[in-house]
Amino acid sequence: MSADRPPAELDQWIRRGSAGEEPACAALFDHYYPQVFRLSLGLLNDWHDAEEVAQDTFVYALKNLARYDATRSAFRTWLFTIALSRCRNKRRRKFFELLPLESLAADSVPVPREVESALDRRGLKRQMWQALQALSPQLREAVVLRYLGEMRFKEVGQALGCNPKTAESRARLGVAAIRKHLRGSSLGWETALSEMAAW
Repeated sequence: MSADRPPAELDQWIRRGSAGEEPACAALFDHYYPQVFRLSLGLLNDWHDAEEVAQDTFVYALKNLARYDATRSAFRTWLFTIALSRCRNKRRRKFFELLPLESLAADSVPVPREVESALDRRGLKRQMWQALQALSPQLREAVVLRYLGEMRFKEVGQALGCNPKTAESRARLGVAAIRKHLRGSSLGWETALSEMAAW
C-alpha cells in the first residue's frame, strides 16, 4: 500500500479510537508506527530517541484523537506534525542534557554512530546518512518529510507550518546540498533515500 493512500478503515479506526476502543487504537498504531519511527530516526539520528519520540507521538495522538480535524489535514500529516514537534523538543533537550560542558566550546557536536552502523548492516553507505545529517534542521526536516515520509509538498508545508512553495524550496536546497556532499561518490542520493524509505 502506498504511504500516500490511507487505509480504507482509517475513518472507522479514528471514530472508534476516539471512543476509547483499544483494537482501533492498536490498528492505528500498527499501521502508522513504522512511518513515524522512520521519520523520527531521520531527524534525530539516534535509534533509542526515535523509538521514544514515536511512542510519545502515539501516546499524545491516541489521547487526542477527538481533536483531529480531517478538514484541515490528512491523518498522517497530523501525526507527522506531532512527531516533528517532539523531535525538535528532543534535540533541544538532548543538546543541553547530554553535551559535555567542554564540547560547548568545540567546533562541532559529536554525532551518534549507531544509526550509521545500522545503515552499514543494511548495505547503505555512511556518506548518504552523513550528508542528510549535515543539513540545517530546516532543510533536513523538509527532505526527511518529503522522501522518508513520502509526503507531497502541500503536506510537508502543513507539517512545517509554511506554504507548499517554501517546503518545496527547502527540500530542493536540501537535495542540492546532498548532491554536493556526495559529488564523486558512486552512491545515488535518490536510490539511498528510497532504500531508507523502505525500512
